[in-house]
Amino acid sequence: MIASIRQKVKQGLVLSGTFLNLGSPLTAEIAGKAGFDWVLIDCEHGAGDHSELVHQLQAIGCTQAAPIVRIAWNDPPRFKRVLDLGAAGVMVPYINTPDEALQAVAAMRYPPKGIRGVAMMNRACEFGKGFDAYFAQANDLLLTVVQIETAQAVDAADSIAAVDGVDVLFIGPTDLSASMGIIRDVENPRFVEAVHRVAAACRNRGKAAGILLAKPEQIAPHVEHGFTFIAIGSDGGVIQEGMRRLAGSFRQFSRPQQ
Repeated sequence: MIASIRQKVKQGLVLSGTFLNLGSPLTAEIAGKAGFDWVLIDCEHGAGDHSELVHQLQAIGCTQAAPIVRIAWNDPPRFKRVLDLGAAGVMVPYINTPDEALQAVAAMRYPPKGIRGVAMMNRACEFGKGFDAYFAQANDLLLTVVQIETAQAVDAADSIAAVDGVDVLFIGPTDLSASMGIIRDVENPRFVEAVHRVAAACRNRGKAAGILLAKPEQIAPHVEHGFTFIAIGSDGGVIQEGMRRLAGSFRQFSRPQQ
């Protein structure tokens, strides 16, 4: 059974998520049970690979969160691997043109609508038992998220959003700001304008606008501007911040070494 949130995305509901970059099934389970609507297993920049991915998907499967996997590149074999393991959707990095978006959509779908290879004995199909139901529903239930990470992609946002089968245009703030020559300056008027252009393209084409945020206080203004598929933070970031805070509580007791 696919833990689908595609219909909720298409309805325009605000859906909360977070990134998992440690490759750990334990933090995946913690995040899934924390109350997020979806969690993103990062196979592009994260520490885990396919050997860790299956364990993270199993851990998330015990929660109410939908597991989305970010693959490393818009390469059809990468889609097959993560979908067969039971991902509810795929986030595709560095989409710059409508043709690249079309390629991603094709890789998400079984024939005759797409080019995804068909197999029965995998986790998504309950190792054969649930193949018929999965095959019948997968094209409609799996979520396709394409990332807007360059100035070129912002310019093409409307035509990318127009591609049938693209569900979410998701801004990667660090890559996008780097592409614009203003890395991590998310308050720069040029960056803010780019963000608003992507949101407008999604609104005009009936697609969801998504973004990764760093702070809770950023959520409300982005919802106001039309973003509904919103991630905040990561397992690695939360642990790093928490550990630094704990260690810092000892500083007042530190003594210089003699």
